[in-house]
Order: sequence, then C-alpha cells, then structure tokens
Amino acid sequence: MGGRRVGIVDVARRAGVSVGTASKALNGRGQLRSETRERVRLAAHELGFVPSAVAASLLSGRTYTVGLIMTDHHGRFSLPILHGAEDALGWGETVAFVCDTRDDPIREQHYVRSLIRRRVDGIIVAGRRTEARLPLVGAPTVPVVYAFARSADPEDCSVVVDEAAGAVTAVEHLVRTGRRHIAHVTGPHGHASVRARVEGTHRALRAAGLDLVGEPWYGGWSEVWGRFAAAALNRAHPEVDAVFCGSDVIARGVADGLRENGRRLPDDVALVGVDNWAPVAEACRPPLSTVDLNLREVGRVAGTLLLRAIEHGPQAGLHTVGCRLVVRASSAPS
Repeated sequence: MGGRRVGIVDVARRAGVSVGTASKALNGRGQLRSETRERVRLAAHELGFVPSAVAASLLSGRTYTVGLIMTDHHGRFSLPILHGAEDALGWGETVAFVCDTRDDPIREQHYVRSLIRRRVDGIIVAGRRTEARLPLVGAPTVPVVYAFARSADPEDCSVVVDEAAGAVTAVEHLVRTGRRHIAHVTGPHGHASVRARVEGTHRALRAAGLDLVGEPWYGGWSEVWGRFAAAALNRAHPEVDAVFCGSDVIARGVADGLRENGRRLPDDVALVGVDNWAPVAEACRPPLSTVDLNLREVGRVAGTLLLRAIEHGPQAGLHTVGCRLVVRASSAPS
C-alpha cells in the first residue's frame, strides 16, 4: 500500500463488499453469511489490516483500558495477580494502568480520580492482606473488582482464596505420609489468613481423629520467629513429627531451628509451608512442600469478572479460588 496505513476501505475493496459489511464482519456484528465473514477476515489478514483503537472506542463507547490498583510496593502478592488479570484482559483487547498506592489511602484516592478522568472501563483492586477492606472512594461510575482482599461491602465483587481449604490439604498430606504428631507455627493471631489456616488445620486433624500438638504457635512472619518456635516446640513436644507453617518464610526458619536442635528433615520431622514463594521454598533445605495460593488464578478470575461487568453489569458477591499443594522433599513419607 506504498507505506500508507491500510484502512477498512482497502479491506472492503479486496473482499468485494461494502465498507459497512466489512466493518460488521470484523467486529462480529450483523447477520452475515459465514463465507462473507471469512472472505473479509482473509482480506484483512492479507493486507495486514490493524483495527483502529480509536474507531473501536467510538463505536463501543469504551476505552478498552482498566485500572489496576496495587497495595504492596514489593509486588509479592500483587504481581502474580496482575499477571493473571493481564491474561484475562488480553482476550478482551484491554490494557491496564498499574497504580501502586503503597498502602496510602490518600494516594489511593488520587489514583482513583486519575483513572476516572482517563475514562477507564473498570478497576481491579489487588490487596496484599485478606482482611476485608473499605470500598474505593469515588469510583461508583465504573465496575470495580477486589482481588485477594475482599471488599467489606457484600454487594461488591470480590475474588478471594479459600485458605482454610488450603490448610486442610496440607494437613491431609502430612497424615497420608504417616505423620501423627502435627504442630502448627504461624503468624500474628489477629491476621485473617492466620485464623483461616488455624481453622483448616483443626478441621483436618479432627477428620483424621488426631489432635494438634499443643496450641497454635502465633508469632511474626519471619525466619527469626520460625527458628525460635522450632527450638521451643522441640523442647516442649519432642514427639512432634510434622509442622505445618503459616508461611514459607516461617517454615524456612523452622527448618533451620529443627536442624540446629538435632532433628532431621524429613526423616524425623516433615515440614509444609504456605505461599509457594520460589526464592524461599526452593532455597529451603530440603526444598519446601507448600500450599500455593493460586494468586495468578485470582487475577485471571478478577479480570474475567471485570470484563463481564463492563459488558453486562455488576457481578456482585464473593468468588472463591482454591489452593493447590506443591510437594517437595521436606514432607517425604516417614
């Protein structure tokens, strides 16, 4: 075409149809015969035709953009959610503006106003903690989906992880490998994820006819806490043969602490964590079995629900994504 941008007129001329018919064929509209649609698509492919985003926006009233608001600047939780959301949004030819609030409500309000001014079609809010959060302020004109951290308003659309079921899966795995004296070392008592994982742990043990060794060991999300808890656990309950930890970071500390107290992993004590955070789980000695929270799937579901809401209206309610267990050497059979 001599360097000129190929337009819909060129496609229509190549296919031998009107411009209106070519437009309907490429946009999936109208009552056209299948062979006509195929002829137009073939012509567009031969000419290298790229639809105009501006024209599509004018036709549909959409900008084909969404906002994705993150709350953890290191991206430990938000980045997998972002990648999953992009998987879903790509199918809808929609791109995301990523905004990092750094857990600052003032910054969040600024980003919401900016996104609305840019006429985004919707917003995904990716949290780093599972506690219910207040709904966004100033975004009632577009659909909003909350990912990982649910909205406190049950009328909003939220995508969450079934963390209690993830804990059940971990404990059932330990029981299947022959462990009978299972302890639980986890994070701060008031944390929603901690409560869910404790509940799942008790549920799985009751189903197996077992009791938890001692009480849940509550502490911080750190290796230091894991090492301290392992030493104290070994003194108080030398019979322990498995530990389910509330995070991979805690589990790596527990692994070090048990080893320092003469316990072999997994021969004497099996170990399972939560997160499947590769830099920690794969570097643990031995490599750590862990519950993957499926954060990428959380993002994919959130993106899909947002696209549906943009097309068909709000998708209210709580949508749950399951966890999966990744088995490595730390929980081999006794």
